[in-house]
Amino acid sequence: MRSKIFNVEHDDLPFILDLNNKFSKEVGMSNIENMTYFLDTADYFKRIELNNINVGFLIAISPNKDYLSENYIWFNKKYRSFIYIDRIVIKGAYQNKGLGKIFYEDLIAFSKSNASKRIACEVNIKPLNDRSIIFHDSLGFKEVGQQDTNQGEKRVSLMALDISGHMHV
Repeated sequence: MRSKIFNVEHDDLPFILDLNNKFSKEVGMSNIENMTYFLDTADYFKRIELNNINVGFLIAISPNKDYLSENYIWFNKKYRSFIYIDRIVIKGAYQNKGLGKIFYEDLIAFSKSNASKRIACEVNIKPLNDRSIIFHDSLGFKEVGQQDTNQGEKRVSLMALDISGHMHV
């Protein structure tokens, strides 16, 4: 199995949106306007192919962008140097095959070349997303805070991975 990572182009957005909304419970519903915004704004918006089939995407954003996510704003207040993973989605049949780790390694290399000091993300703890917590722990992410979102419907663990001296995941 060979995976390849590509920058997302406008023609990829229907696939991205469809995959995103299949996993709306984990990442929230989206629409074509939101995905176009990410295409214009995100520093890292890439898709991954396995054997020439689109199987996932990752969106990450650097500080001080005009982005109103509660969790992004939290990191913006706390850190000057980071790249925030807004969402990562891998098609169900392709999960647990190491593609998330491949994406994160690519994001770390990208971030280091842009002098970011850390990768930031959040993981749901209410409702509990156990698989994501285990995944991020295995890569060395540490909890740096928690906050309630969606008017208290959700609680997230805000996590960061220090990459300033980090060579390889």
